[in-house]
Amino acid sequence: MTTIEHSAGAVAPAPTGRSRAWRRKPSRRVGGTTAVVLFFLPPAILLFTLFVALPMGAAGWYSFFNWNGYGVPTNFVGFRNFVDLFQNPAFRTALGNNLLIIVGSLAVQLPLALAMAVLLADRVIGTTSFRLIFFLPYILAEIAAGLIWRFVYDGDYGLLAKIWEWFGGTAPYVLSEPELAMYAILIVVIWKYFGFHMILYIAGLQQIDRSLYEAARIDGASRWQIFSRITVPLLGSTIRLSVFFAILGSIQLFDLIMPLTKGGPSDSTQTMVTFLYNYGVTRMEIGFGSAVGVVLFLICVVFAFGYKRVLMRHD
Repeated sequence: MTTIEHSAGAVAPAPTGRSRAWRRKPSRRVGGTTAVVLFFLPPAILLFTLFVALPMGAAGWYSFFNWNGYGVPTNFVGFRNFVDLFQNPAFRTALGNNLLIIVGSLAVQLPLALAMAVLLADRVIGTTSFRLIFFLPYILAEIAAGLIWRFVYDGDYGLLAKIWEWFGGTAPYVLSEPELAMYAILIVVIWKYFGFHMILYIAGLQQIDRSLYEAARIDGASRWQIFSRITVPLLGSTIRLSVFFAILGSIQLFDLIMPLTKGGPSDSTQTMVTFLYNYGVTRMEIGFGSAVGVVLFLICVVFAFGYKRVLMRHD
């Protein structure tokens, strides 16, 4: 090895060409990264500020006013909009309906999606067609799906009416009954988003090493043992992600309800978003509607960050 002699008599290894090249590369890489950041970050920050941060701040500001959306808000009412909101029985009904949709999604939709994903995960003849059939409702627009199911539930001319006629009965007007309307909507929600979660689970199942299943079968494990001790643990991150999407989507449910019931009858099918639209936007009570939006935003943010920190911190 070549050396460099110092004046004090110390001898140090001379830098080779390879080490000098290694020192030069990071500077070019850092410079390239900085250029990319400086080029793409300002437009992203500008768009986020204009279409996310500013509207959120404006909604928070308007929630402290009694304002109809015209002119400049001047009638400052403080927290009265929030007090009126939580005293409104329709809003409490909306909260209960959101909770019902969450429970229905977690207890019915996701287990069915997981069971179907286990059946269709293997690449055999015919599974692709079944995946497409179950995924088609998710592709369908929410408004179109709502209109289709509104016809299905029609007590005079819909599919439900025909089925009841076959059995010699008179079909109920499901969407007009406050006790039945929300459960009818829950069926539509499960039908609509079932395929999305099924495809999500199939993608996770196909990442599991098949040799684990073969080894478990050789050791005499039953199907339930394979499912509970291999499939579910290795699919944990996908299941947690699916639960996250299901809960957040249930909180924000809007598009399906409007063509079906518009929140009626008698506010029995209101959710937080339909309540915001019906009591804030259509009635031109922008201050009150902004208060609803603030509450909805806080619920979503607290859930999202709390869920990520508690259940998805290792994913």
